[in-house]
Amino acid sequence: MTMPAALPTRHDEEWRYADLGALAPVWPIATETIVVVAGDTAARTLVIDGAGVHDIAITLGAGARMTFHVLNAARGYGRVAIRVTLARGAHFHLGAAQLAGGDQTVEIVTEVVHAEPDATSRQVVRQVLAGKATGNYLGRVVVNRGAIGSDGEQSIRAMLLDRGATANARPELEIYADDVKCAHGCAIGELDKDGLFYLASRGLPPAAAKALMLQAFLAEAFAGADDEEALTTVALSALETLL
Repeated sequence: MTMPAALPTRHDEEWRYADLGALAPVWPIATETIVVVAGDTAARTLVIDGAGVHDIAITLGAGARMTFHVLNAARGYGRVAIRVTLARGAHFHLGAAQLAGGDQTVEIVTEVVHAEPDATSRQVVRQVLAGKATGNYLGRVVVNRGAIGSDGEQSIRAMLLDRGATANARPELEIYADDVKCAHGCAIGELDKDGLFYLASRGLPPAAAKALMLQAFLAEAFAGADDEEALTTVALSALETLL
C-alpha cells in the first residue's frame, strides 16, 4: 500500500469505498512509523471518536511481538490504514472494532507482509453499522517467497442494524511460499432473532437485549487488550447512539 502523491480515486483499490469528499480537506496524510526491534514487545491502542484519517507503517524485527487495538467510532469520516512487515518469527495481532450510523463512512485497510519465515499474524475486525452508514475492511496478507512456516489469519464480521447500512469486506491472501498456514473468514448479517427473543423472554427490554448481544460481539475485537475495559466502555457509549 503506497500512498499516492495526488488525491486517490475510486480506481485505486484501497480507496474504492472511501469518502473522497471528506478526505480531500486533510490530504495528504502523514505516515506514522513504528519500529519494534528484534525480540522486543509493543502494544498500541488507537481510538477515533471524532473524524480522523490515519496511515501507519509498522516494522517488526526478528522475534518481535506487537498487539494493536483500534476502536473506530468516528463521528465523521474515520479511516485507519496499517502496513506491517514481519521479520523471522515475529508476531502481529490486530483487534479492531468499527461503529457508525447516519451516513458515515468508516474503514480499516491493512497489508501484513510475512517477509521472512515463521512469522504469525492475526486480524480480528468487528463492525456494527446503523442507518445508512458504510463500514469497510480491505485487508491483504502477503507471504513472500521463502517465508515458509508463515501463519496468518483474518476474521471479519459485520452486524447491520438497519437495512440501509452497508458493509464491504475484502480479505485477501497473496501467497508465494510453500508450507504455510493462512486462512480468512468473513460474515455479514443481522442480530439473531432467536437470541433476542430469548433475552426478551427473560425480561430484558429490546434495546437492552440488543446492547447485550452487541457488547459480546464487539468484545471479540478487544480480547486481551491491556485497556480492554476502557475500550469496551467507549464502544458501549458509541453503541448507545446507534440503538
